[in-house]
Amino acid sequence: MESKRQQKVASLLQQELAAVFQRDLPHLFPSLPPGISLVRVSPDLGVARVYLSLLMAQSNTAGEQQLALVQDNLKAIRQALAKRVRQQLRIVPDLVFFLDDSAAYAAHMDKVFGDLHIPPAPSAEPEAGSDAEGTAPKRPKLFADEDE
Repeated sequence: MESKRQQKVASLLQQELAAVFQRDLPHLFPSLPPGISLVRVSPDLGVARVYLSLLMAQSNTAGEQQLALVQDNLKAIRQALAKRVRQQLRIVPDLVFFLDDSAAYAAHMDKVFGDLHIPPAPSAEPEAGSDAEGTAPKRPKLFADEDE
């Protein structure tokens, strides 16, 4: 469970990193810049785990290349981020980037559920021992001296 401060810092970092990718450093990305799907901040606010969603990446290798490009330019990204958040944060956290595979996982699960074959439920027929009028069946006698 994250504290309020962690949530606020994570939200700030998510917004500002998106702005850095789109406005400050667009020359780093030949195609579309990666989107920021999630940011998690450590309790001491020293490390931020940033999950990138690559919308136009058709293959896993394209995502890995984009992640490598971001990691190669980590210093420039952190400096641009520091310029944007210098009034709100005393120390800019170390950034660790990961690929967000939740969209691929969701597509995989949709495919699994789509391929699932569920037989139809049997139709509701009256049980054996009940009357056709819909009354309940008679209880069996448990003891010999039981009256009805």
